[in-house]
Amino acid sequence: MANALQQLIREHLDRKGWSYGDVARRGGIPRSTVHHLATAERVVRMPQTTTLEGLAKGLELPLESVRRAAAEACGIHVYDTSPGAGANGAAADPEVALLIASVQKLSADDRRHVTALVESLLDRSSRPAKEQ
Repeated sequence: MANALQQLIREHLDRKGWSYGDVARRGGIPRSTVHHLATAERVVRMPQTTTLEGLAKGLELPLESVRRAAAEACGIHVYDTSPGAGANGAAADPEVALLIASVQKLSADDRRHVTALVESLLDRSSRPAKEQ
């Protein structure tokens, strides 16, 4: 069974009559990248933001639709980042939502490391510039 990103790409290519090369040219990304995302049984890690932006542009789809499909293909739940969301704790920034969802996939020990890193970064950013 195709993953969410494969389905999104395939359905759009079929509807528009486009090839992987057409999408790649429109989006400014390599044809091999489009082919890989459209045919890989499993997306192991979330594609880079620039790749998702290029794919969205090439498919003439909203970035959020492509981001959600890619996250689902990776097994990551992305919280609702639409303008109406927020009361349920959803992040307004898609990268923040992806980080929140990704952390849930980490082991308890790795989550402790991430927490320590975030606390360290927050502490560093709250100090006056002279102390840094």
